[in-house]
Amino acid sequence: MSIELQYLIFAVFLLIAQMVLQSLAGLAANGFMGLAGSRDDEVLTTGIGGRFERAYYNMLETFPIFAALVLTVQLTESWTSVSAMAVQLYFWGRVVYLPIYVAGIPFLRTIVWFVSMIGILMLAWPLLQQVT
Repeated sequence: MSIELQYLIFAVFLLIAQMVLQSLAGLAANGFMGLAGSRDDEVLTTGIGGRFERAYYNMLETFPIFAALVLTVQLTESWTSVSAMAVQLYFWGRVVYLPIYVAGIPFLRTIVWFVSMIGILMLAWPLLQQVT
């Protein structure tokens, strides 16, 4: 199995972990009955619970792009040392992003997010060059 696919699997488990953490934050904020209902009135927008929720949604925004690029690299057999570094930048950037976001550290959060986006761009750029 390529390192790109390994890190895709790691990213899947990171996404699952963030989903669980976000759910636990919802449980803490709204109680069991709040989660058992329709959740029409539930909005985690403040404090740590809101930060877990927003970090999770941010991961949901970038993960499909990452997954599509990794699978394209696999299908086209375009893996290189650059793609190996790219998946690691994305994954470890996302790992570091979560506690920084939850802790509410501005600027550093943005820098770490940018590192994960560099990983995505490093995956995308060589593929784009193959198309043209």
